[in-house]
Amino acid sequence: MASTSPTAPDAPAVKRDRTHYLYIAVIAAVGLGIAVGFAAPDFAVELKPLGTGFVNLIKMMISPIIFCTIVLGVGSVRKAARVGKVGGLALGYFIAMSFVALAIGLVVGNIVHPGSGMHLTEAVKGVGHTQAEAAAEGPVDFLLGIIPTTFVSAFTEGQVLQTLLVALLVGFALQAMGRQGEPVLRGVEHIQKLVFRVLGMIMWAAPVGAFGAMAAVIGETGMDALKALATIMFGFYITCFLFVVIVLGTLTKLVARVSLFQLLKYLGREFLLIVSTSSSESALPRLIAKMEHLGVSRPVVGITVPTGYSFNLDGTMIYLTMASLFIADAMDQPMSIGQQIGLLLFMMVASKGAAGVSGSGIAVLASGLQSHKPALVDGVGLIIGIDRFMSEARAVTNFAGNAVATLLIGTWTGEVDKDRVNRVLAGELPFDERTLLDDDSAGRSELPEQGGEKELAKA
Repeated sequence: MASTSPTAPDAPAVKRDRTHYLYIAVIAAVGLGIAVGFAAPDFAVELKPLGTGFVNLIKMMISPIIFCTIVLGVGSVRKAARVGKVGGLALGYFIAMSFVALAIGLVVGNIVHPGSGMHLTEAVKGVGHTQAEAAAEGPVDFLLGIIPTTFVSAFTEGQVLQTLLVALLVGFALQAMGRQGEPVLRGVEHIQKLVFRVLGMIMWAAPVGAFGAMAAVIGETGMDALKALATIMFGFYITCFLFVVIVLGTLTKLVARVSLFQLLKYLGREFLLIVSTSSSESALPRLIAKMEHLGVSRPVVGITVPTGYSFNLDGTMIYLTMASLFIADAMDQPMSIGQQIGLLLFMMVASKGAAGVSGSGIAVLASGLQSHKPALVDGVGLIIGIDRFMSEARAVTNFAGNAVATLLIGTWTGEVDKDRVNRVLAGELPFDERTLLDDDSAGRSELPEQGGEKELAKA
């Protein structure tokens, strides 16, 4: 009988290891999807709903996860000024990095000249105008759009910024209530555990979603479009790589004293999910959970990650830069440096109006060209064929930028447990893939008894 007790703790470890097979299955599903896309393109296109359905399942969980994370983070911090400091610093950083991304895209685009030798057809010309009409509204409509129709419509409509606004208001209200608000906070904490448990169940559908999404895009695109537009694809991928490794890598090392490659390895499963679904939104809930587990305080994660998904779009900035230069060269209407800068600054503002909209890159590009240089709108259709592949690089770059931003903001505000960061990245404190929550970390998953600063103290 005595021999049974030592074996009891082994059961959870076995369950946790099962998730490795899940991501092996995702990799196999991606390979199978590519093969099916080439072998039977017509059949492969019909599989698109599999990928769309999986991404929609993940999106279904985004609003409740953001709400719970922000309410718990803001509601348990005694001073509202601390939340404002995090938000202001994050927005300032996002704007600065947008300029850096635009600059890198301009440099590479003017060296490569990716659009030379392309030819327009009448069918292609109509695509750009259609996309421009479907693009985001102006800045006033964007700001008004942040306000939900009702208190709960932010959740039903899946608008990230609307959810962020409601969660902040609830968090500040609970903060003002003090001890009276603690029962509500504990209730929200239980809801968060439930939501993450549901997300963990949904993740087991990832191989099916990855197979359908990859098969459909290969079936739709084929090799002809890839060969014809390989230059801009190659240039865009190289530019994103340089931005992540040089810019983000340098900032991570200098500010957080952490290797970027260790951080990217820690988020490896999220990158696999993004590549297989071409949607950074599919990894947003897991990024929130993993950055909290890494050692960044809940308020910083709750403010920075959702805001970053709307305003820290480094990959999108690079895409808009290179796509604009590509179209200008393809139509034999090259722009001067001054024209390029003016157009891209306009697009940087316009892109915020399409925040959180999946696949909005083409619409923002068409809208910017329509407003700034209408003659180039006819060329938007040239990159429709490979936009799906470019959106993968956009999503990966955006995701990496938001992960780094969360760590940097936490470091600047002094709300990162540096010892825990090192231990997690070294593999000493593995992430719980079953619950996606850090249940055994006392300072992180349990609410503070004092209703104040203990939430920010690290275990």
